[in-house]
Amino acid sequence: MTVPPSDTPKSRLFSRHMRMRGLSEGLVKWFCFLCALISIVTSVGIISVLISQSIPFFNAVPPIDFFSGTTWSPTPEPGKFGVVPLIAGTVIITVGAGIFAVPLGLLSAIYLSEYAHPKVRNFLKPTLELLAGIPTVVYGYFGLFFVTPILKHFVPSIESSNAASGAIVVGIMILPLVSSLCEDAISAVPHSLREGAYGLGATRMEVITRIVLPSGLSGIMASFILALSRALGETMAVTLAAGANPVLTFNPAKAIETMTSYIVATSKGDADVGSVRYNSIFAVGITLFFFTMVMNLLASKLVKKFRQVYS
Repeated sequence: MTVPPSDTPKSRLFSRHMRMRGLSEGLVKWFCFLCALISIVTSVGIISVLISQSIPFFNAVPPIDFFSGTTWSPTPEPGKFGVVPLIAGTVIITVGAGIFAVPLGLLSAIYLSEYAHPKVRNFLKPTLELLAGIPTVVYGYFGLFFVTPILKHFVPSIESSNAASGAIVVGIMILPLVSSLCEDAISAVPHSLREGAYGLGATRMEVITRIVLPSGLSGIMASFILALSRALGETMAVTLAAGANPVLTFNPAKAIETMTSYIVATSKGDADVGSVRYNSIFAVGITLFFFTMVMNLLASKLVKKFRQVYS
């Protein structure tokens, strides 16, 4: 009597293997779902904390006074909570860091991708990315004791803590992010496009400016906005280098205060829990969260708008 093919040891082993494979794939699927769920729950938790803790503040300070006021003086009585000076200080640091980091990051990415020898690129790119591993407080003291003295040679009237120094050190901080992401976007452009342009007689500069950069524009724009979002939320380097002077000024030689700097200064101070000054931390935090969310949504839309798919 012969054994049915479906009941041979080999078939039973194959069936057991398929069951174990299905079980492992199911476990991986649920583990990935759990990781995604944790990130969503964390985001919802952060938003709910900011909103719930901001409500008592806005009950004491009208939102119109908070978002339109030009004086920030969080004293017990009578305090003035106009967030415009903090927003202005944050914008100065973010724009200044972008002016410093975006051109340097893009040019370094072009060099690494289009000009550098592979051995040079393999050395320079990790070296540049080491800047991202330096603690932010070190950048703060670097701006305070190195960048500011240099600036004093050109602008003697500059204050010891100033917006220009803060913008420069934050620009140095986000430079590896801009360079690395731009280099990845440029390297993703197919070589066939370059070869076709060279075959038509284009120079290397024409290939870069007319073929490579337009083709990688979505990734390049996304890297700019993500880097600026990083600059928008920087804390310790700005606190040390730019100061804590909440005044409405656009003079980079003056000390300013950003939204993150105020949160740090108040969190480690003597603000009573439940007071208006304490709750103002969350009001400023939800304002900062809104700006960051808008920039991330803008980056997402730009990526979708300028994305190019190659076969």
